[in-house]
Amino acid sequence: MTEPTRRRILGLGLMAAAVTSCGTRHSDAAPLPTPDAPGTPGPADPSGTRHAGPAEASPNEQSLPGNADWQITDPGAPGAVEGFADRVSVLPGETFGLHVSTAATAFTVSAYRMGWYGGARGRLVWRREHVPGGKQAAPHVDPTTRTVLTGWRRTLAVDTTGWPEGAYLLRLDAEDGSGRSYVPLTVRSARTAGRTVVMSAPATWQAYNEWGGYSLYNGPTGTLATRSLRVVLDRPHDYDHGAGRFLVYEAPLIALAERLGLPLAYTTGIDVAREPGLLHGASALLSLGHDEYWSPEQRANVTAARDAGTNLVILGANCCFRRVRFEPSELGPDRTVVCYKDAWAQDPGHQAGAPATTDFRTGPGADPESSMLGVIYDGYPVDAPYVVTSPEHWAFEGTGVTAGASFPHLVGVEYDRVDTAFPTPRPIEVIAHSPVVCEGRRSHSDTAYYTVPSGAGVFATGTMRWVEALDAHGSGVHGIDAHAGDVVRKVTENVLRLFAAGPAGRTHPARDNLSAVYGKA
Repeated sequence: MTEPTRRRILGLGLMAAAVTSCGTRHSDAAPLPTPDAPGTPGPADPSGTRHAGPAEASPNEQSLPGNADWQITDPGAPGAVEGFADRVSVLPGETFGLHVSTAATAFTVSAYRMGWYGGARGRLVWRREHVPGGKQAAPHVDPTTRTVLTGWRRTLAVDTTGWPEGAYLLRLDAEDGSGRSYVPLTVRSARTAGRTVVMSAPATWQAYNEWGGYSLYNGPTGTLATRSLRVVLDRPHDYDHGAGRFLVYEAPLIALAERLGLPLAYTTGIDVAREPGLLHGASALLSLGHDEYWSPEQRANVTAARDAGTNLVILGANCCFRRVRFEPSELGPDRTVVCYKDAWAQDPGHQAGAPATTDFRTGPGADPESSMLGVIYDGYPVDAPYVVTSPEHWAFEGTGVTAGASFPHLVGVEYDRVDTAFPTPRPIEVIAHSPVVCEGRRSHSDTAYYTVPSGAGVFATGTMRWVEALDAHGSGVHGIDAHAGDVVRKVTENVLRLFAAGPAGRTHPARDNLSAVYGKA
């Protein structure tokens, strides 16, 4: 089956599939007002700006009251109000621009920091009311790369002074009631030493973003021939009311980690690629539910961190699969995601000497992702039970699971496995070995743990549904039941707590068991 004919349901929406077939290893407007940046006045000022909460980040952030009204339950008319930030991340106190399009005469923007907050999941940090609205021009498409370009002017400059580090959703509300939407933003950490780093995946969100009619998978015809070869972050998201993939693949993990009171740092994959020393001294790095698109620089910097003692946690599947290049857009550096895939020979950047933007495991310059992850992406689509094989492993402590314990629907919709046909770090332990049938081919999804000489431990779940399952309290998402949700939460807690304490391999070295699991030395 060809790539454009396959579609996948991930979380709450429809996404394009990542491989050609299961198991195939392939190469495969009017000017708008621009208000001055607001300062940091008191709770309210005549401009309509409101600042909620303390001016500085607090170590007891999660003890503050949350605000459940961050959630959008009625988005209103499509396109009634939508926008994007011109920075994927900012340091606290930096200013970013919001680019908003709305037919309403005014809108309100509210910045919610996402976390636990007693289950509310968000806290209002800043609000600006009565921002003048205006309809921006329709996007245009570059005829060569089929890149959607908005050309939207900046509507509002936002000063983040007093905003704590963290993951944010900015909520846009048209003041005529016609609609509302989100804009995601990371207020990133300048230092990560001694902390567990939450690494958001905006490049992957953008790869699947079909706002304007094009993504890295599809164009108007739904075929490879009309897909984009480059996508820019300078456009709204079409998924989850503008939140991208944050609410499905990241927010549940952030809520759990903050509830545990772990020392956390926040960043994005784009920042990790740009700053080689960003992860220096970090206790652990978390790759969340769907983190497919990486640059070689991002991968090299993460590998270097592992080799210096930083633990890695892969809480999804299909991680680090696509090799991309970050280039500037008209709004700033690293805002274009370049991925020609099987059309790599047409890429002017590659012709000028840059690595081919193919899959990491394919040529030219093949470098399979398993050398970093321990596991390797094996296919799509599956829906299968998760089967425990090593209940005595430290990750399962306190779960009460026994050998053969099975949890329906937890493996899906994409999965990873240990495959020694590819570079595989040793020693490596497979602690869950779940049979799957993927388009008629029998295989397994593996949860695996390996350690390296630096002492770092690497834990990979082997299923894309892991983060979603953190919110399973009944027979909700994908039919994952409450028992599975309890086990996933406890395993995740065990991994996060151990990894936050320092190089896990020093106290919990991996015990290689591939000969028992796969019959291989």
